[in-house]
Amino acid sequence: MAGLKYLSGFGNEFSSEDPRCPGALPEGQNNPQVCPYGLYAEQLSGSAFTCPRPANKRSWLYRILPSVKHKPFSPAPRGHLTDTWDQVKPDPNQMRWLPFTIPASSETQVDFVAGLHTLCGAGDTRTRSGIAIHVYTCNTSMVDRCFNNSDGDFLIVPQQGELLITTEFGKMLVEPNEICVIQAGMRCSVAVSGPSRGYVLEVYGAHFELPDLGPIGANGLANPRDFLCPVAWYEDREVSTGYTVINKYQGALFTSQQDHSPFNVVGWHGNYTPYKYHLENFMVINSVAFDHADPSIFTVLTARSTRPGVAIADFVIFPPRWGVADRTFRPPYYHRNCMSEFMGLIKGHYEAKAEGFQPGGGSLHSIMTPHGPDTDCFEKNTTSTLEPERVAEGTMAFMFESSFSMAVTEWGLETCQRLDKSYSQCWEDLRSHFNPSWRPSKQ
Repeated sequence: MAGLKYLSGFGNEFSSEDPRCPGALPEGQNNPQVCPYGLYAEQLSGSAFTCPRPANKRSWLYRILPSVKHKPFSPAPRGHLTDTWDQVKPDPNQMRWLPFTIPASSETQVDFVAGLHTLCGAGDTRTRSGIAIHVYTCNTSMVDRCFNNSDGDFLIVPQQGELLITTEFGKMLVEPNEICVIQAGMRCSVAVSGPSRGYVLEVYGAHFELPDLGPIGANGLANPRDFLCPVAWYEDREVSTGYTVINKYQGALFTSQQDHSPFNVVGWHGNYTPYKYHLENFMVINSVAFDHADPSIFTVLTARSTRPGVAIADFVIFPPRWGVADRTFRPPYYHRNCMSEFMGLIKGHYEAKAEGFQPGGGSLHSIMTPHGPDTDCFEKNTTSTLEPERVAEGTMAFMFESSFSMAVTEWGLETCQRLDKSYSQCWEDLRSHFNPSWRPSKQ
């Protein structure tokens, strides 16, 4: 959508007014007796009041009507959205899904919320500790409907189709190869221009942060200036037929009705906002001598746990880059990990599995389950001449990595009918190259 403007920075103290109402933000205080333009002051808290200042998240919204003006919430069908992790028995096998099916608009109209399907997850929404991984497949825009998540943050990764997301803070256009984060409690409505598909990482009870850079220094990976936050925009619109507010609370969905648009915020200030980021802006760090660096060097955002260095969830990408390592098997190494790894593909072909792993699909390698390059990838890369080469050109794969041991839902295993039951065959032809007569060459 041409003409959208943004504020630049990650976690900044921002302030924004709709230009139709200059001076909408009170001067010198947050909650005056009478706000400019007769607006209501409302605070949205993303952290406990007493959190240390670096972790304290809140924004003040100045709105035509406060969000409390609505009818009571009532339970609503939640479709394939769930936080119940004991639907099926545990299964440690490697799993891969074919591209998830987008419903045809000629058959049924499905918007973003109706198109959410929970694939796997762990933890508990009530104790606010855990994650869920969803996919969305939809074909129509949300009309007089908005969504807010009381359980946690949504990190949205579009794979097909752009999303025009209206929030209480303003509008964002999010295209494939971009991501956005809608933090807990923020109301949003998602418009699409056609068949749309993507991935959602939900984190309970924590917010995404930029990872520490350590010896990398002051610059690199995802730079704060490349994160964009919307500017204030409001609509003063009555909805006589009723506007539906959908609230995700303790894993269930509830709806309430009100007679006006919730996007009536004329101005706001604070550091608790939605934001987006273009993955092409990632500054890649990589090995320039030998060996394969751990994928943690590709971390865009992290949601920390209480254990130092251990994440509830990391969002990791595998962007186009140069491969120059000498004497090295360059693709990802064979691995058993104490973390769970869910991978998705936005476009192109993933370097370690050129076939089978397709855009719009996914894979899950559970804690301590072996995984790594398929047979063709191994054979090719142990015999190829090592020269500087572009890796992953025209592609973008990503990973949701978590310290939680994730359970797959019944929808993910059976109902979606996209589970690739032949996945393990990609390793069946791996053969022994062991040569007991080998000796190191004399030089």
